[in-house]
Amino acid sequence: MLQGTTVLLASLLMALAPLHANAQQAPVPVVTKKVVSIPMPTQAESLGTTRANESVDVTSLVSEHVREVHFEEGQLVQAGQVLVQLDTEEAKANLAVAKADLGESSSNYERAAQLDRTQSISRSELKQLESKMQADKARVQVARARLDDLTIKASFTGRVGLRRISTGSLVSPGSLITTLDDLSTIKLDFSLPEALLAHVSPGLEVHATSIAYPGVDFRGKVASVDTRVDPVTRSVMVRALVPNQDNLLRPGMLLSVVVTQQTTNALVIPEQAVVSEQSREYVYVVKDGIVDKRQVHTGRRRPGEVEILDGLQENDIIVVEGTQRLHLGVRVEVLRELSADETRP
Repeated sequence: MLQGTTVLLASLLMALAPLHANAQQAPVPVVTKKVVSIPMPTQAESLGTTRANESVDVTSLVSEHVREVHFEEGQLVQAGQVLVQLDTEEAKANLAVAKADLGESSSNYERAAQLDRTQSISRSELKQLESKMQADKARVQVARARLDDLTIKASFTGRVGLRRISTGSLVSPGSLITTLDDLSTIKLDFSLPEALLAHVSPGLEVHATSIAYPGVDFRGKVASVDTRVDPVTRSVMVRALVPNQDNLLRPGMLLSVVVTQQTTNALVIPEQAVVSEQSREYVYVVKDGIVDKRQVHTGRRRPGEVEILDGLQENDIIVVEGTQRLHLGVRVEVLRELSADETRP
């Protein structure tokens, strides 16, 4: 009996020894922060391709020689501005002939109409003269349209690209003269997984970055979501509109896209406060000057911060700096407590 009691006392002394040792050790200096609930957005990332708000290839509708070029490469042109003037001599001559024919047929019809009042002309002759006049009117319209086709204008306000023709060149229908792009607003097309379809709608904020402009944040908003889901990739195409006042973005660029879907309150702590051991994650919590080691489950992340889904409560005091020397039951000395908007000492 005495031997058993002795063994029990020895075991108790051994269990209390670490606590006694901790009590004798100097407190470990640490930096702490209070756990608070703050708004945290739900974000989705993707890669997108830029497109011009409006884009056309400027071509000719007819075969003719170029007489004048009225634009410079890269120039900003207004809607309706003349870009290229083709040779109009033949077209003007054809229009003049058509007008002359119309004038003659109109006069013949008017005289016949006067004779018709006195029944001096048959109805069939009057109808023939009227048909001739209407046909000549149509020929005038065709000749005028042909003449208009020889003046190539900008269909909208935008910036022209490289010039592909010169004065005297012979252009034919479909010949590329230049390109015209409206770059005031850029369309940004990117895909998102089908699982996010219910959370994506017009108006959501979009942030985009390009390797061509490090550190520049291009902001826009979702304009539309495609009506179809790709059956192969199970993704849906999304289009955002990004203002381009500085004219930095060009069609065809590859951008990294972050879509802010919704904002919810979450327990967020500095990322450096999380200690990883094997496949688990822990946080040291300070209470009455003693640390407690708690296992946590993390969620969303953003630079320097991580969401805690389970394991902590609001207003808990956690160790941010000095975790390397800590273990369960260690006494600590708080050198500083970070404010709500600080993530690092």
